[in-house]
Amino acid sequence: MESLFKSVAIIGKYASGSESSDIESQLLELAQYLTRKHINIFIEAKTHQSGKFQAFKSITLEEIGIKTDLAIVVGGDGTMLGVARSLVNFDIPLIGVNQGRFGFLADLNTSNMLESIDEIFQGSSYKDKRMLLQSKIFRGSKCIHESLALNDVVVRSGSRLIELEVSINGRFVHKQRSDGLVVTTPTGTTAYALSAGGPILHPELEAISIVPISPHTLSNRPIAVSSQSLIEIHVVSMDESYLSIDGQLKVPLELHDRVEIKRAEKMITLLHPKDYCYFEMLRKKLNWG
Repeated sequence: MESLFKSVAIIGKYASGSESSDIESQLLELAQYLTRKHINIFIEAKTHQSGKFQAFKSITLEEIGIKTDLAIVVGGDGTMLGVARSLVNFDIPLIGVNQGRFGFLADLNTSNMLESIDEIFQGSSYKDKRMLLQSKIFRGSKCIHESLALNDVVVRSGSRLIELEVSINGRFVHKQRSDGLVVTTPTGTTAYALSAGGPILHPELEAISIVPISPHTLSNRPIAVSSQSLIEIHVVSMDESYLSIDGQLKVPLELHDRVEIKRAEKMITLLHPKDYCYFEMLRKKLNWG
């Protein structure tokens, strides 16, 4: 059967030492396999820097959205998060291959990636749409920073407790003293928010979860609101604090800064084998019985 995808970008986790060698070997195996199937293969520019990929064309993340119709990410969930944010404006579906462990986003395993990718390329796949969050930091009336997040946006204290005021759709919710606040998509409810005591939301839910981190008052509990909500967080009192995007980008905050968070207009698409089951993934990852 002819493949649904003609041009494919392969992106690898950047590592060093023996781990880097293992990932390079897996990427090379994948690239050679797809080339034999007459698929036009590009290797993302930073991944391409290894001498093993000189037979393949190099491509930047920005060019992937223009020149390819699929991206395969080999590495893990952290790599997937960065790639997803970079490609969200191009509607390029992603396949995640987890290097060594079963991931929440990168769910394919390197031991069976070729068979699973074959299934997907032949049309036997599950298309998984995921929402993102758009965050803005306002200092006075000026927006000083804007970011997208697939997992979460976190207002975090540097050391001591931080005091925050939270409003939803212009309505005051509460003032809290805590180590911070996690605002998360359903995707991100299995990340930082889970360790902070938040609920797991199925990815198909149109919802945003707001989870306090070690609140000073135990009555401050996680809540879930409509994905159409506008969430505002005011920094009332602090010694040091910052905004974290997917745990990968950090932006320092100042006293009286205001953070606005809402659903982003764009979504990303993950492709899984046809028999993918979200609950099976949870059982394996969280060691449920």
